[in-house]
Amino acid sequence: MNPAAETRTVQARRAVLQMPEYHPPLAGRDALRLDFNENTFAPSPKVMEQIAAITSEELTKYPEREPVERVVAAHFGLEPNQILLTNGVDEAIHLIAVAFLEEGDEALVWTPSFFMYDVSIALMTSGGLKKVQSDETLQFPFERFLAGINERTKLIIVASPNNPTGAVVERQKLLHIAEAAPLAVLMVDEAYYHFHGETTLMDVPQVPNLLVTRTFSKAYGLANLRVGMVAGDARLIGFLRKVSSPYNVNGVALACLPAALADEAYVQWYVEQIRIGRARMMAGLDELQVPYFPSEANFVLMRIGAKHAELVTAMRAQGVLLRDRSADPGCDGYVRITIGVEAQVTEGLRALGVSLKQIDWQPHVPAQDEAAMIAKGREYE
Repeated sequence: MNPAAETRTVQARRAVLQMPEYHPPLAGRDALRLDFNENTFAPSPKVMEQIAAITSEELTKYPEREPVERVVAAHFGLEPNQILLTNGVDEAIHLIAVAFLEEGDEALVWTPSFFMYDVSIALMTSGGLKKVQSDETLQFPFERFLAGINERTKLIIVASPNNPTGAVVERQKLLHIAEAAPLAVLMVDEAYYHFHGETTLMDVPQVPNLLVTRTFSKAYGLANLRVGMVAGDARLIGFLRKVSSPYNVNGVALACLPAALADEAYVQWYVEQIRIGRARMMAGLDELQVPYFPSEANFVLMRIGAKHAELVTAMRAQGVLLRDRSADPGCDGYVRITIGVEAQVTEGLRALGVSLKQIDWQPHVPAQDEAAMIAKGREYE
């Protein structure tokens, strides 16, 4: 037998071989989950009632997405043909890339941001992923982002609030971007909308190249059911339907979603818990002298420095999980903490205080402030 023939094997497309991989560190999460920006408490009790009411016969049927899309559209004041339910926002990103990108096209994203944008874009266009990096403030680089738009730009993705930074982009700036690129789709990822409150969803009927994505994993607490949505012009949504499986959202998720949407009082309660907890967390970080980036999401990004990995390990030993974001562009030494309900914030801050001492972490004082501190007779290491 020819030795060369023995080494021959099936290969994936070049784009698949070259695309990045996403490896979420999900193993061993039997602790306080302040690492993945999930709802850390529970979904609405009405969701649990709906799950209990599902019969064995219903599990034998293929799921029907369209009736629930009508409910969702009515809830958000849109028409059913302006809504597509998806298997989480991850699938929405994938469908948008598949529907609107070809080889030779460019997609423009703000970085650091959600890694799954990179994965889906790289699958459709080699070398077409264009990133505009934030400066050290991690705020949206509006002018430089606008300058990145050209005739090859066919997809633009902006998350607001952004992950992992918690920074937001003003609605008027997003509309300006859509106007500046009429032949490109602007996807606004509003996964963390509830914790901020400003949205472009009402602009969908007037802006033909706008797509808005929402998840029901965060405020609604349905992360395990995997359900999200895309809202946009009916023509764009029609393209997404063509590339989507008709059974992409499972029946349990479809049964529970109307119940989750209907319990607005519960969502308002949970969101208020997070907003109060976020303020407490940032105040606690101030007391601990831990630098952080002001956030409008359900998490806060901390600047820990060289001891970032040690902190994550020490916090796990305390029973609290954090997410090390140091591999993200421009985030070396940064660690993210999710905001939970009151008792969880209290525990997170307690564990953080203990862990910082255990790793002998020292706050960094900017050089321009050092002279002033010495002049006041305060010691600084």
